[in-house]
Amino acid sequence: MNAMLAALEALTDRDTNRRDVAADTLGDLLRGTALDTDTAHLVVGRLVSLAVNEPVTTVRESALNAISEAFNHHRLPLDLVEPLAAAMPTMERELLEHALYILGASHDPHAHLLIEPFLRHPNPQVREDARLAAAEITASEDPTHNS
Repeated sequence: MNAMLAALEALTDRDTNRRDVAADTLGDLLRGTALDTDTAHLVVGRLVSLAVNEPVTTVRESALNAISEAFNHHRLPLDLVEPLAAAMPTMERELLEHALYILGASHDPHAHLLIEPFLRHPNPQVREDARLAAAEITASEDPTHNS
């Protein structure tokens, strides 16, 4: 728990490398089973804020990677990750890939509205990432799908 608290505090450090390492550390915690649902939601909320507000691309990518790790053991509600949508129009392709995955992994049908504009993105890889994210939601709506 001390590592998590130290990492959460380091997310606001002035040093870019410390913020980056903190996001990675939190991703490691989210990848495992040590965090309960409420704690995972707290951590993801802080990482979403970092991903939206962080000026350094590598730190934003680490935050998005860490959020993605949470879906291994936790079901995250769309409203927790939805703030990413506001930043998506200005994200680089690599960051968009993560953000689209996160929206799709929420399995919330309302995420379709956030993903849909990227189905017409000029970059074919972004369009494919959006298609996969939308398909993930559709698959989770299928009653025969085992999730």
